[in-house]
Amino acid sequence: MGRAHEVRKVAMAKTAAKKAKLYSRYGKEIYLTAKAGGPELDGNLALRRLVDKAKKEQVPADVIKRAIDKVKSGVTENYEPIQFEGFGPGNSTLIVKCLTDNINRTISQVRPAFTKAKSKLGAEGSVAYLYNVESTVVLSGMSEDEVLEALVMGDVDAKDITTLEDGRIKITGEPTDLNKIKTAIEAVKEDIEFDVDDITTTPQDYVELEGEDMMLFERLMGLLNDCDDVDEVYHNVSNYDEGEEE
Repeated sequence: MGRAHEVRKVAMAKTAAKKAKLYSRYGKEIYLTAKAGGPELDGNLALRRLVDKAKKEQVPADVIKRAIDKVKSGVTENYEPIQFEGFGPGNSTLIVKCLTDNINRTISQVRPAFTKAKSKLGAEGSVAYLYNVESTVVLSGMSEDEVLEALVMGDVDAKDITTLEDGRIKITGEPTDLNKIKTAIEAVKEDIEFDVDDITTTPQDYVELEGEDMMLFERLMGLLNDCDDVDEVYHNVSNYDEGEEE
């Protein structure tokens, strides 16, 4: 029973850590969005959609309220995005996105993570060109033709509209067109719910890792996910299982 208890304890700790990071990320993003466009949901479309997205990911209401209340009370916090690009073991590549109030601290967290996993950071642009950054919207309850018509009426030029195996429709577009795509769909179907509505970063090609390369990659991902300032890590390893992090 002792071993089983320890396994559950470790699993629970990992789950708690992931939730804490998720809540922290949304707290920062909601604060910045409210600061930029105003703290009232009715007057800030970007904020309303971000809050809806946070709720879908089960971010507690008090986390959302606290972030908005900071703006209402005049609290000043300055966060800025910073992106790292790097090369992992076995031809793997990574893009690490952070939102930080102290760039030097963030660098001091991210750089050692790469070093300890026998990986290296690259210059700006050294990896990004290998990835596609797009608006991705997935929905159900409409056909491809209906979606196309809605986008045409909304003057939105989508990159692609496809029907997934489960019958849902996937729309991809320029990263700046996410809100335009959603608004065009909502104009013809007010009660629509989006299963996915995000700016996605996906690799153009994938690699599979084995043996020591996979162990090092798992170590790298674990170290990066332990960094407080790291919000998202994108990579091209197709057979990586996040649950196997060391």
